[in-house]
Amino acid sequence: MLRIGIMSLKDKITEDIKAAMKAKEKVRLETVRSIKKVILEEEVNARAAGKESLTETQEMDILARLAKQRRDSIEQYTQVGRQELADQEAAELAIIEEYLPKQLSDDEIAQVIDEIIVQVGASSAKDMGKVMGPVMQQLRGKADGKKVQEIVKTKLN
Repeated sequence: MLRIGIMSLKDKITEDIKAAMKAKEKVRLETVRSIKKVILEEEVNARAAGKESLTETQEMDILARLAKQRRDSIEQYTQVGRQELADQEAAELAIIEEYLPKQLSDDEIAQVIDEIIVQVGASSAKDMGKVMGPVMQQLRGKADGKKVQEIVKTKLN
């Protein structure tokens, strides 16, 4: 999966692990190792399914899933007053987000949603499913699903 002139995600993570070890950055090292672990597990599953390696989209999906897990944990820890754990998750989230594409602003997300609402002819909350599929396809890795869902809900009500 090496792209000419561009390092693959796995290669970049390997380099970042080495750099974090040299710099003795414990949180970065643990977070990057956990990303690599999940990618390797998914590659094993892909090989078992007859695929040679993960696609760039699959890698982005893994990173988005890891980021979502951290966001959910931050929310839960904050609700139960465990700020030190929320801060730890926030630090890990910041590191994971370094590998994701730049996240879109609410206005940019709303613009994409408006275009898709027009394309699919959605007019009410009943059409939410018609809108969410194409929106999430287009915004994969660039926006949090929960935020997208909130904006779609607001626009369709």
